[in-house]
Amino acid sequence: MKISLRNIFIILLGVGLFSCEQDRLEPELEAAEGGGTLTSYMAYTISSVDVDSDVYGRVVFWNEPTLSQTFIQVSLYNTPDSEMLPVSILNGAIGDESSVSFSTYDVDGSTGELGESKFYVVTDDSFYDSLMTLDAHINIYDSTGTILAAGDIGSNADPVESN
Repeated sequence: MKISLRNIFIILLGVGLFSCEQDRLEPELEAAEGGGTLTSYMAYTISSVDVDSDVYGRVVFWNEPTLSQTFIQVSLYNTPDSEMLPVSILNGAIGDESSVSFSTYDVDGSTGELGESKFYVVTDDSFYDSLMTLDAHINIYDSTGTILAAGDIGSNADPVESN
C-alpha cells in the first residue's frame, strides 16, 4: 500500500510538472506614451586640453518640453578611475576663462558619467531654446582644479549631432 501511494504520488507529480503549458512570451519593446523618449537634443564635443591627458567625450543637452526642463548628460573616456571630476559651464569661448554660469554633478572617473545621476536637470524652461545662442563652454577639471578637457557649446560651436 505504501509503495502504491508513493508511486501514484510520483506519477501525479510528474504529470503535473510536464503538463504545464509554457508559453514563450515576446518582450515589450515599446515605451509607455510619454516615457523613455527624448526626441530633441544637441551634442557637443569635449576634447582633451592637456598634453598629459587623453580625456575626451561629449556633452548632450536633451529637451523635455512637457516638463519645461533640459537634461544635461556628460560622457567621457580615459578618465582617472579613482577621481571625481568637477564639471562647469562657463561664459565665453574656451580660453576666455570667465565666470562660471553653473556647475553640474561631478563625473565619476570610474564610469565616465555624472556621478550623482545620469542627467543634470536645468529647470529654466528657456535654457534649451537659447542654447544655440549661448556664449559658453564646458570644462572638466581634475581634483586639483587643472582643466583636463573642454568643449565650446552654443554660439561658439556647431553641434556634432542634433535632432
